[in-house]
Amino acid sequence: MLKFLADVNIEKDLVEFLNKQGFDVLWITDYDRRLKDNQLLELANKEKRILITNDTDFGEIVFLQKKISEGIILIRIKGQEVKIKLRVLRKLIKFHSDKIKNNFIVVSNRRIRIRPMEDI
Repeated sequence: MLKFLADVNIEKDLVEFLNKQGFDVLWITDYDRRLKDNQLLELANKEKRILITNDTDFGEIVFLQKKISEGIILIRIKGQEVKIKLRVLRKLIKFHSDKIKNNFIVVSNRRIRIRPMEDI
């Protein structure tokens, strides 16, 4: 079963959706909202959780700084529309749940891009 760590910028509706689907989700807002990005990634790795974020800084951390992780889902939805985010998250889980772990995934309202962490 996949475990997730939701960044502070992830809406409560998304966290609740994942919980209702039976996933183990730690929402950083309930844990320690002062963690820096590197600390957040370390926590995700320590607990073997896939990080879900809206923060594009994680692309730099992973690809430029070569920080490996259990997996990252970067949600890139213009306007921060929660309904659209829920729709693409449902699609990701329904059609690509086997590819979530050990990949850097960028989801937008038009497509899902999956890049293996071993390419880093």
